Amino acid sequence: MWRFLAGVGSTLLFVAAGFFVWQGTAGKEVAAVPEAPALVSSATDSQALAFADVADPPSADPKSKEEKRFNRYDKDKNGAVSRDEYLLSRRKAYAKLDLNGDGKLSFDEYAVKTATKFAKADGDRSGILNRKEFETTRVIRKTKPKPDCPPSLRAPVSGGDEEDA
Repeated sequence: MWRFLAGVGSTLLFVAAGFFVWQGTAGKEVAAVPEAPALVSSATDSQALAFADVADPPSADPKSKEEKRFNRYDKDKNGAVSRDEYLLSRRKAYAKLDLNGDGKLSFDEYAVKTATKFAKADGDRSGILNRKEFETTRVIRKTKPKPDCPPSLRAPVSGGDEEDA
C-alpha cells in the first residue's frame, strides 16, 4: 500500500514541477529563425546563368482529367453523354468476350483469358501449377516514367575548404 501512495505522491510532485516550468517559460520570447544565406559564390552565379536560357517549363494541358474523360464518352460531340454512349465501352468489352457472337456469355467465354494464362503457365501439362509455374502468372504492372526535371539550382556542398565567416 505504501508503494501505491509513494507513486501517487511522486506523480503529483512531477505534475506540479512541470506546471511551474511551463509557467516560467510562457512569458519568454522565442528567437526568430535566421534568414537563409544568400547564394553569392561564383560557382552558383555561373550555375544560375547557365540555367537562365533554359526554355520555360511546359505548361499543363488546361483540360482536366474529367473533361478529357467526358470528351472520350461524348462520341457525337453534342455536349451530353447519352446512355448508349456511356455503355458503349462496356458493349465493346462484352463483344470481345462473346466469342461465338450469340449475345450470351458462357463461363468458358468469360474465363478464356484466365484459362489461357493457366494453360500457358502449366509447363508440364499436369493440370496443376507448382510454385515455379505459379510464379509465372504474377501480374507485372507498368510504372509511369518519371518526367525529366532540370537540375536543381542549389549551391554545391563545400568540402570544408572555405572559411567560416
